[in-house]
Formats: sequence, structure tokens, C-alpha cells
Amino acid sequence: MRKILYFVHTSLDGHIDGPDGEFDWPAVGPELFGFSDELTARVDTFLYGRGVWEVMSGYWPDAEQHSDDEHDLKFAPIWRAMPKVVFSTTLDKAGWNTRIVSANLAEEVTALKRQPGKDLLLLGGSGLPGELARLGLIDEYHVVVHPVVLGGGRPLLPLRKERAGLRLTGTRTLDGRTVLLQYVPTGSEPEAG
Repeated sequence: MRKILYFVHTSLDGHIDGPDGEFDWPAVGPELFGFSDELTARVDTFLYGRGVWEVMSGYWPDAEQHSDDEHDLKFAPIWRAMPKVVFSTTLDKAGWNTRIVSANLAEEVTALKRQPGKDLLLLGGSGLPGELARLGLIDEYHVVVHPVVLGGGRPLLPLRKERAGLRLTGTRTLDGRTVLLQYVPTGSEPEAG
């Protein structure tokens, strides 16, 4: 069965964006981009909630016209070609090899995981990842903690008072600025003896 890999950026105080929705604070560099490339190589489908979809679809279709950054030039054609699924009850249409799912979240995601192929990459967001975590459908968490305190914004994983046990599987410092924390849900792999 395919895995869902959740890749997200967070502030030190646990927010995925600032109090006014700003996302101008991530400290990115070549090592972080390299890790992003590693995850992308493991997958054959991107998963998004509507909010992250709007940000991604507003930039990546023609990123080469806005940027000469090496990472952007490399990733833009990958993004355009990669099959994408957007989970939204309000989005009517989406281009760029994208399917919209508006109902039966657990059934749809379970069906996606059962299809043959590589893993699925859930990029950013809070609401959709929180719901998928609550349903036990996220298999790996890749959380990049950035050196900033935002003082508000959307929480990393709003779980509605549920507790979700995670086991640390790895850490890495990236570009001397950020820390990557990698987790799996408790019980998904045998404990080290």
C-alpha cells in the first residue's frame, strides 16, 4: 500500500502561516531544497487542500517567467507533469493534471493509497492534514521547523482534542538554519530493541 508523506514548514511556535496568513518567513537553502527533491522522487502524486492548491497553482504553472532560481527551474516542469489531487468542497475546477475530491475523504484517500504506484506527497496546509491525521491516514511526517516565532496563525495540526502518538525516526539540520523532524505514527513500525 502506498504511503502518505506529509511535508510541512512550521514556525518554532507551531504555526504554518502568520497571523495574517503570511508565508514569507521560511528560511530555505540548498539542503532544504535537496530534501524536498528527495521526497518528490519518492512520489507520483501531490495532495493538496484548497488553500495550498491556490498558492501552488498561482506560482508553479509559469514559475520560469518569475524566477531564475535553480530549484524553481527544476521543480516547475515536475509540478506541471505530476498528477495532483485537491480536496475541496468549494473548488469547481482545476487545471494542470489535477483531480478534485469533494466528498468521502476517508474512502477517497484509502482508495488512493491502495492504487499501485509510488507514495503520495501531502504538501503543507493544516486543515486537510489535521483531518487525515485524525483518521490515521498519514504514514510519515516531515516537519521543517524554521527559526521564527510568528505569534499566531494556523496551527500545525488541529486535532480537535484527539491525541496522536508519534515516534521520531530522524532529525537533520538543513542549511544551518532549520531542523527537519521525521515521525511515523506510533505502532506503524517495530520499536528499536
